[in-house]
Formats: sequence, C-alpha cells, structure tokens
Amino acid sequence: MSSEEYNETEVPAVTGIRGRCPRCQQGHLFAGYLTLADRCDVCGLDFGFADPADGPAFFAMSIAAVPALAFALWFQFTFEPPIWAHLFTTLPLTVGACLLLLRPLKGWLVCSQYFHKAQEGTIDRQWHAAEARRRDEH
Repeated sequence: MSSEEYNETEVPAVTGIRGRCPRCQQGHLFAGYLTLADRCDVCGLDFGFADPADGPAFFAMSIAAVPALAFALWFQFTFEPPIWAHLFTTLPLTVGACLLLLRPLKGWLVCSQYFHKAQEGTIDRQWHAAEARRRDEH
C-alpha cells in the first residue's frame, strides 16, 4: 500500500498516536519508548525518511507548560509552601506530562511526514537560473 492508497479511515494523527506504521497501520513504529524502528515489521516500510527533529519536544513542552504553570500558581497561592516544595510537586508533574506526550507526538509527526511526502528542502537550480536571466535582461 503506497501513501496514495492511505487508508482513509486512518489519519496521520491517529496512526501516529497509536504508534503504528504510516503505510499499513499495522506494524509498530517504535522499537523503544522513543526510538524509531528501522522498518515496519509487517509491510517492511523503511523509516529512514523520518526526521521529526525537535518537533515532539517543542510541542510536548508547549502543551505541558500551561497546565503546569496553572498548577504551580494554584499550589503556591493556596498553600504558600516553600519554593523547594515545587521540586516534589510541580517539577515531576511537568516532566511526567512531557514524557507522556513525547511518544504520541513523535508518532504523529513521523506519520505526517510520510502522508504529506515531506522531505528535506532542495535548491531549485532551474528556477534560480531563470531568475538570474530575468534580472540580467532588466
């Protein structure tokens, strides 16, 4: 099944959150918690195309930051604990929320890369040559 034959009932977000192969939606995307498998164990799709970079971490921190800040402020103003008490409450809450979000977000971004045929940018040399000729003519 190619990306053109992508199962319409599955969208990249759902497939990625489930940690499934973006092509067949059956195989496993991950070999470890955050380590991508080399290839799909069902259809054999090579996951070498996948490079979500820092995207999952950025989204996880952004999503977790607002509730963590709200909790920290509520905790501080309600109980007025010493600052070190946040090390045992707010910090584990924030780190835990980020860790819970990383895997589904990484899966979503990898599946989106496959579905949308994302790849590294390339230089369009023909366009640049045409632009240079156009500038030279004026």
